[in-house]
Amino acid sequence: MSNIDQAHLLIVDDDERIRGLLQKFLIRHDFWVSAARDAAQARRLLGGLEFDLIVMDVMMPGEDGISLTRDLRLKITTPILLLTAKGETQDRIAGLEAGADDYLAKPFEPKELLLRINAILRRVPQVATDTSPKFLHLGPVRYDIERGELWRGEDLVRLTATESMLMNILSDKPGEPVSRADLVEKLGRGEDKAQERAVDVQITRLRRKIEEDPKQPRYLQTVRGAGYMLAPE
Repeated sequence: MSNIDQAHLLIVDDDERIRGLLQKFLIRHDFWVSAARDAAQARRLLGGLEFDLIVMDVMMPGEDGISLTRDLRLKITTPILLLTAKGETQDRIAGLEAGADDYLAKPFEPKELLLRINAILRRVPQVATDTSPKFLHLGPVRYDIERGELWRGEDLVRLTATESMLMNILSDKPGEPVSRADLVEKLGRGEDKAQERAVDVQITRLRRKIEEDPKQPRYLQTVRGAGYMLAPE
């Protein structure tokens, strides 16, 4: 992946004015930026270029941002930040369930968008020391701590950017609960109940990739009153 300062972003928004403003703002902050007016144009660009992050509006004519996110998650793990209408909580939850890494409600301050983008891009797994275990065994899967990779047998399990960050945070203290507030802070998000709910959604998605029975988690546990905990074998 590119250095944060040289990351290549894709802006997907049907509003030409917003596309232009975001493009100029992000270029001024040393990003490479491409733009698409709808899902079809975004698909064409994604077919020929690799991006470090996609910033996408939910409400677009034709295929909307949530539908496109869901489809892209079947093929790529590129981080996706959705732009949602203010107050549309269901859009945000649906976007996270579809595989988005974060969301930002319109209207927003450009500086907040910049902070969110940098927080998502700052997801480099910590390298374990020689005395630390290199793998965590979680039932049917194993987590490579050094590489930040989740494996099921010989198959690499695709993780979104936020799922990677969560695994990195939780694997740093296996067997110890990490509070929802700490997870929100380490993910670089604002401090409110909506963000804690967003973390819950991401944990639910992650459990589907780890657990044999996600409704009765054995390896990614909820510790009442304390948060979430990885419980390797």
